[in-house]
Amino acid sequence: MKSLFTVFAVLTSLASACQVGPYGILEERERAQIIDDVLQDRLDNLLPELMAREGIDMWVIISREYNEDPVLKTMLPSSWLSARRRTIFVFYKPEAGEIEKIAIARYDVGRLLKGAWDLDVYTDQWEALMDIIEDRDPRNIGVNISGDFGLADGIVYTEYTTFMEKLPSVYHDRVVSGERLAIAWLETRTDKELTLYRDVCRIGHAILDEAFSSKVIVPGKTSTDDVVWWLRQRVTELGLQTWFHPTVSIQRQDTEKFDHLRSFSKRPGRQVILKGDLLHVDFGVTYLRLNSDQQQHFYVLRDDEDNLPGWLDKAFARSNRLQDILTDQFQLGRTGNEILAKALENAEKEGLKASIYTHPIGIHGHAAGPTIGLWDQQDGVNGRGDYPMYYNTAYSIELNTASEIPQWNKIIRIMLEENGYFDEKGFHYFDGRQMAVKTIPRSR
Repeated sequence: MKSLFTVFAVLTSLASACQVGPYGILEERERAQIIDDVLQDRLDNLLPELMAREGIDMWVIISREYNEDPVLKTMLPSSWLSARRRTIFVFYKPEAGEIEKIAIARYDVGRLLKGAWDLDVYTDQWEALMDIIEDRDPRNIGVNISGDFGLADGIVYTEYTTFMEKLPSVYHDRVVSGERLAIAWLETRTDKELTLYRDVCRIGHAILDEAFSSKVIVPGKTSTDDVVWWLRQRVTELGLQTWFHPTVSIQRQDTEKFDHLRSFSKRPGRQVILKGDLLHVDFGVTYLRLNSDQQQHFYVLRDDEDNLPGWLDKAFARSNRLQDILTDQFQLGRTGNEILAKALENAEKEGLKASIYTHPIGIHGHAAGPTIGLWDQQDGVNGRGDYPMYYNTAYSIELNTASEIPQWNKIIRIMLEENGYFDEKGFHYFDGRQMAVKTIPRSR
């Protein structure tokens, strides 16, 4: 990460010159420039390292228009919104020399991959691909096949069977799963991306601060659905996207038992927000091909309250503590299941009623990499939870703790989610984390 601050200075300078709107969001042309610069850096510098690490000589990615391999979509330049007809990418790393980046296409793919299908020489696209393979004679050929990771299982049945039919028999035994290379490509963040991620999370936090304020919420009138659709509309107005539909839920002093599983399955319907309500939001944006995923809490002050109730401060602090317990277990080579088990064990020792369901984040919201629990699988996750942790990977720290509140005569749950990355120095939040419940109207 030696160049991180240099990269940040350059990108900050660009953003200052081109930013629009209240959150410093770049215009489309400037976004495209950054996206292409980041992608070129990933292809030129990151991919060779990952291919060497995973022992893959040649990586072949095949997709057809509108049915793209998830990995291939992350390799398209900003001006390509989908594959074109059949798009084939070949990456070849010889023992000595630079990586070759080839598109079996009649034209270059932006400035990133050189087109290598000459119709005057090969009338058939598959023939052009086979010539590349035979000429390079790789020791192995990785294709995206995976039983555990959908994002690494991108080659469809028709393309795979056709590929194997066209491939000379001498190479059949050399075809291997590219699962680990695909995951590595998707989960690893470069210095440039880590710098940009700070802005992605800052924008998400700023939108939430605006949504959960007196500007938007009028107790007794505004509903949870109103806030959800305000968030959707605001994101659209800013020229961004949400990668999932936001949710807003309420915990309050009543006889209804709060079931946190509703946040994942049976979502509550429209509810009018009242004074004394504890609000929870789950929200994420996509910007510069990176995703945020954030959960926060806000409390609507009663008429006789000037600040947050002390018991709510204590309940919130328990989930902050669980965040620390979890990220303290992050370690190179440790699997998601190992991290989950140790974190839950330590939480129990501290008397916390904890649930952990943390996931990788990056180019996808629920991204490739080690799954650290699911809301309905607290004993570990087969397959995805067995994948090890690597440096320069990003995570959405998602979890909750339950606290008994005598003042309400019920149990409440503080459900938090914040984004950060793991490197040689440990875990770091991109834009900090919520350390206390914010009030509506703001008292702090």
